[in-house]
Amino acid sequence: MKKILVTGGAGFIGSAVIRQFINETDCSVVNLDKLTYAGNLQSLVSIADNPRYKFEHVDICDGGQLTRVFREHQPDAVMHLAAESHVDRSISGPADFIETNIVGTYILLEASRNYWNSLDAQRKSAFRFHHISTDEVYGSLGDSGFFTETTAYEPNSPYSASKASSDHLVRAWHHTYGFPVVTTNCSNNYGSHQFPEKLIPLVILNAVNGKPLPIYGKGDNIRDWLYVDDHASALRLVLERGKLGETYNIGGWNEKTNLEVVHSICAILDDLHPQGAPHTQLITYVADRPGHDKRYAIDANKIANDLGWKPQETFETGLRKTVEWYLANDDWVKGVTSGEYQKWMKQNYGDRKTS
Repeated sequence: MKKILVTGGAGFIGSAVIRQFINETDCSVVNLDKLTYAGNLQSLVSIADNPRYKFEHVDICDGGQLTRVFREHQPDAVMHLAAESHVDRSISGPADFIETNIVGTYILLEASRNYWNSLDAQRKSAFRFHHISTDEVYGSLGDSGFFTETTAYEPNSPYSASKASSDHLVRAWHHTYGFPVVTTNCSNNYGSHQFPEKLIPLVILNAVNGKPLPIYGKGDNIRDWLYVDDHASALRLVLERGKLGETYNIGGWNEKTNLEVVHSICAILDDLHPQGAPHTQLITYVADRPGHDKRYAIDANKIANDLGWKPQETFETGLRKTVEWYLANDDWVKGVTSGEYQKWMKQNYGDRKTS
């Protein structure tokens, strides 16, 4: 039975990955998370008591604690998802993004490499370090074309620059030290358990509560949308079968303008939550954010051709499932929007950044 160390496992994508590992495989998982504002262990309540799941309250910038975790848990692989990830926050406060995404990745790489070097030949050969990144490292597309694994990096925000830096560190550790890595760059994720600062949950919750639905600029910025459970299954596949040193782009083949996304959410809510319909009357246009990339679109042919992966959800089916989840999980929503989840975690884990 394999043991996977997942960094950032209390976050949106990380928690989806862990739920899949526990519910769909016989793997065991160690969830290592600093528990910043976006980390929510209540997203893992359904599997928290499973004997194959363990939690470590650790900051990836704490090399000593990382060394202890590797020594005590002896993982067979690392999936690195821990990151500061909100573009707007990176514009107003880039320091945390530099510290976590760049410095933290370096410290994690070194702790992982030292552990890998200590393994016997068989376990060393089987070990994998999977770095999970974003399509934002590629910059902005024009009206046509797609990001591929060979697209030049042109990050335009502090967030994307910090992720591009972490990608380069991972690549360098592979080529310099022979460290066994795979990297994935994904498009915009959506689905259950997402922190409501992101577009889709923000619009759902604002609409339900009769609040304005803010749209940057004219709402014509385009993103490729990927259902989080489809992403999690792709990540597991790359960890298991991806070729060392390779990068795989993961996308949903679902290009939508922000305005189209908001209109789609409003249409679903008009059906499922008719109070306040039509919800499009709540749409409000706000000043565009600095450096707002015009269009992202991923060519996911490599992972389809090499590993046989393709998304199971269309944007329409995935979005409806997402809206239904938020409407049906009011306790989780209230815990996040009120900040109660932070009080719960402080009571259980204290307010330390490391264990």
